[in-house]
Formats: sequence, structure tokens, C-alpha cells
Amino acid sequence: MPYFKRGDVTIHYEEYGSGYPVLLFAPGGMRSSIEFWKRSPFDPTVELASDFRVIAMDQRNAGESSAPVAASDGWETYTADHLALLDHLGVARCHLMGGCIGSSYCLGVIKAAPARVTAAVLQNPIGLSPSNRELFYGMFDSWAKELREKRHELDESAFAPFRERMYGGDFVFNVSRDFVRSCRTPMLILAGSDEFHPAPTSEEIALLAPNAEIIRSWKGPDEVRGTVERVRAFFRSHQPR
Repeated sequence: MPYFKRGDVTIHYEEYGSGYPVLLFAPGGMRSSIEFWKRSPFDPTVELASDFRVIAMDQRNAGESSAPVAASDGWETYTADHLALLDHLGVARCHLMGGCIGSSYCLGVIKAAPARVTAAVLQNPIGLSPSNRELFYGMFDSWAKELREKRHELDESAFAPFRERMYGGDFVFNVSRDFVRSCRTPMLILAGSDEFHPAPTSEEIALLAPNAEIIRSWKGPDEVRGTVERVRAFFRSHQPR
């Protein structure tokens, strides 16, 4: 299995297929790792590999990736990992696809390095609703508990501020509405429909972003094949010639 090391951080990644690169950010919340794609309505490591160079990764402290934990950690920490992996692989420009938390990771990379992202697919974007903040805190706390049980050297006091930096905000947590309103990157949104992935969040991204399309019904057994073809066509249409 290939690994990329950056200081104290070790990132596990895998590559599939060839062609124009697509960097994937998996579902799974703080446990976001490659294996979660196998549980999704469709697996882009399989479905896109015939047309693209698909790059999948385990986020830090998920799957086979590891890193220190600091009170200053937050969304920008993950974005730095993403850009460092692209640099390591020699990828100057790429498409992005993210599921669940991966949608917010996509938006963070677009904000940090807009010239490097040609198009993005946001699948089941996470977002704040009037009733779900405690769900995100609970998901973080469950992950943190498991991590501390495996790695006793971690500073327990770092986790509370880290959690707040991740899930104490609003909207999609990682970027603001003003940023999405100004974002020119083409986006295809596969709308969410549950408490972690509220439908109003998907609708709001689609309304705010100037170059966004939304598919509201996409993951049923009679729909998923058409969704895969729509994603493939979307990426192809925005691939540099």
C-alpha cells in the first residue's frame, strides 16, 4: 500500500485507472477512509477508473493514515494534507469528488487553491440544521475515544478545541456562504436527505454557487447507473483539452 509522509503525518492513498486525475474524499465523518466508498451507492474507485486517474485517500487518523492531534487542528489542517498529497503525486490540476464530510473537504481545497480544481462533485454534503449539531459532536467524540484508546500518548485536552474548530460553525462548517457565492468552480451536487446530510444544505449550495447543478434523486437502485453516467459526463465536460 502506498504511503506519503509529511513530517509526523503519514497518509495512505491508492490509485486506480489512468487519465485526468480525480482526487476522492470518502464519506465516514472523522473516520473518512477509502473503505467507505465500498458502502456508498456507487464506488468511484471502480466506476471512474476506466476514464480517469482516480486517487483515493484515508484522512489523517482514519484507516491506515496517522498524525498527531493538536488543539489548533481544524479544516485547514486537512486541506494542507490534500494539497501536499497532490504535490507529492505531481498533480497540478484535478477534479474533486467528496462524499459526506468529503464535500466540505472539496470546498476547502477549492477555497485554498482554486486554480488547481477544474470541477467538483459533492455527494451528500454535510451541513448544520436546527437539530443536528449534537450529532456531529457525538460522531467526533466517538472517533476521539477510539483514537485515544489506541494511542495513549495523545493529549486529551486537545480534542475539545479541535472538535469546536471542526463543528462549531454553521452552513457546511468549512467555508462560508459568501465563499460559495463567489466560487466559480463547476459543481455537481448529489443531494443529501438525512440528518447529517440535510437536503436544505444541498439546495443552498446549489442556489448560491454560480456554476452548480443539483441532482435531488440519485441513489435508488433504478437511478444509480444514470447517476454514474452523469458524473462521468460532468467530469469529462470540464476536463481541460
